[in-house]
Amino acid sequence: MIILGIETSCDETAAAVVENGRRILSSVVLSQTEVHHPYGGVVPELASRKHIEAIVPVVKEAIKSSDIGSDRLDAIAVTRGPGLIGSLLVGFSFAKAYAFALGIPWTGVNHLEGHINSVFLEPDPPPFPFISLLASGGHTGIYYVDSYTKMELMGQTRDDAAGEAFDKVAKMLGLGYPGGSIIGKTAEKGDPLKINFPRTYLDKSGFDFSFSGIKTSVSRFIQTHADEYKDMIPDIAAGFQEAVTDVLSYKLINAAKQRGCEHISIAGGVAANKRLREKINIEAGLFGMKAHIPAPSLCGDNAAMIAAAGYHGLIKGITQDLNLDVFSRTL
Repeated sequence: MIILGIETSCDETAAAVVENGRRILSSVVLSQTEVHHPYGGVVPELASRKHIEAIVPVVKEAIKSSDIGSDRLDAIAVTRGPGLIGSLLVGFSFAKAYAFALGIPWTGVNHLEGHINSVFLEPDPPPFPFISLLASGGHTGIYYVDSYTKMELMGQTRDDAAGEAFDKVAKMLGLGYPGGSIIGKTAEKGDPLKINFPRTYLDKSGFDFSFSGIKTSVSRFIQTHADEYKDMIPDIAAGFQEAVTDVLSYKLINAAKQRGCEHISIAGGVAANKRLREKINIEAGLFGMKAHIPAPSLCGDNAAMIAAAGYHGLIKGITQDLNLDVFSRTL
């Protein structure tokens, strides 16, 4: 089954062609980073307008790069939510119209399930069941994954998500947007042990997160070191990153221990963080577990993961009619 995946949940316009939910034939991602960089974050109205401009050429390029014609597409999978409503509507409306025109089935995909399914696009995916840490944009959660379509949310952030904390701290330090990659690069020049920011575990036996405290701690450090903090930015970034990744890795490993899972994975934009990837691999080895981490190109928003998740729904007969709508957040 050859599926065209479409993703427009935030500020990337993406399309991909994937065979049988595993083999990527093409993947095109057009980022809007330069558009939103001056504002320190995504401007929803600008994002949706840029999606309108990009959706047709991006889909055309994905089909062209796959070396197949649109007549060989068996179905379309598109992100339904959560995300920015205006952005979602562009890809969702396009997918419905294109599927109708081609006379093929289509399905709406939960963006978060797409991220978790990204690990199955790698050569050595985990067997079921496994525990997945999803840290993407405004979402941070721990999932018990029992099948391609059955995922139990064990815990999630109570306030800021990890990705939001990275963006906000980067903005405080004047590093720009997006914060994740900039903090990661800056932290490589700093000492992670020089500034000890707090680790908020909440209930250590539970799986909820809170990152508003560390964000506030960084803000107060900047205020109390107003004259010298600019010379300490690499150390601040390294200390902040170390605190966040400590909490993320602890919760993931603890969840796997409690559920008796030998396989773990991380997914989402934060999963591209070099320090988190290192830490997860080390911690997994210490506890006799195996970590499955997608390539950085599959951690950010992309359409291949949407096609992969859509495939498993489609083979179960999950298709939608034209009346289906998008949603901004998971209930």
